[in-house]
Amino acid sequence: MKAFEVTAEPINPQAYADYVLRPEAGAVTVFTGHVREWTKGVRTLYLAYEAYVPMAEKKLAEIGREIEDRWEGTRVAIAHRIGELQIGDIAVAIAVSSPHRRVAYEANEYAIERIKEMVPIWKKEIWEDGEEWIGDQKKKPEGEQR
Repeated sequence: MKAFEVTAEPINPQAYADYVLRPEAGAVTVFTGHVREWTKGVRTLYLAYEAYVPMAEKKLAEIGREIEDRWEGTRVAIAHRIGELQIGDIAVAIAVSSPHRRVAYEANEYAIERIKEMVPIWKKEIWEDGEEWIGDQKKKPEGEQR
């Protein structure tokens, strides 16, 4: 396990929580983002994630450094899955430890927002009657390697 990774394997959130846990941490928050079946009345069958893995892992680590600089005493681990994910599968896991809970919550929320803003991971929703690339991946430059 790496502290900041993109993986095709199922994510075990406990591994990331264990990574950030240390004696001076009084709080550990773990966020997991899952594949949901229904979005605005449309049934999703599954999601497909693709990534430019080396850059995505570099950006995840950058987010970790931002958090550790912004909130003293934090430690961060982030994993994002790629490939075909079924309903209920974990797509992303973020673990943050800090001396106090408020900071752990704030830093965890900051991490998921920054992932959506800056990490080159693209999501396609597959429905019963179609499919579409969703979110910032529409901004993917032509010819970008995945």
